[in-house]
Amino acid sequence: MKNPLHYQLSNYDCGPTTMLNAVSFLFDREAIPPEIIRNVMLYSLDCYSAEGAPGKAGTSRMAMMFLSNWLDGFGHATDLPLSSTYLSGRAVNLAQEGGIQDALRRGGVAVVRLFYDVEHYTLLTGLAPDGRGVLMFDPWYVRPDTKEFCGMGIEIVTDHPFTHNRIVPFACFECEKSRAYALGPVADREAVLLFNRKTEKTAGEGIEYFI
Repeated sequence: MKNPLHYQLSNYDCGPTTMLNAVSFLFDREAIPPEIIRNVMLYSLDCYSAEGAPGKAGTSRMAMMFLSNWLDGFGHATDLPLSSTYLSGRAVNLAQEGGIQDALRRGGVAVVRLFYDVEHYTLLTGLAPDGRGVLMFDPWYVRPDTKEFCGMGIEIVTDHPFTHNRIVPFACFECEKSRAYALGPVADREAVLLFNRKTEKTAGEGIEYFI
């Protein structure tokens, strides 16, 4: 059985929440070993605030890179058919021929670091079937009647709790400025691509959209 994707519990845990949502999206609840949950929480929230408070600056890029490598190793050493690849810099883009779109077409997901008031992690789960953007689950809860995305083409979705709660135009991601869902300066970008190897499609197979 699949679980609905879930929201972060504080202002700071978007990183571990999104990584666990990625695993939840790819695998049935019964298949997910507790070791993954424990280690995602153990290795994230490693940044200290300016006042020295642990965790109050979220999760670092180094921690996310380590988690990606650990998850990939775990997937190859155990019965869980999980694979994970860390991307940074120019490799992180929403170009049609890029790695993220390719992963989404083949049934994978992407954990991306982008801007939303501050640096923030969200989960990309698919491509909208009408080509208008990317299906995203943002772990930061907002009221469905919020006006903060007015004029940006971002759609709030409330009826797909297992896959997405936003549809975001491609143009939002490629912005290098501090705007909602912008990937930001190219040199600072990062993403993690994750697959269930049993359901991963090859380039020659048909594309499924998650709606």
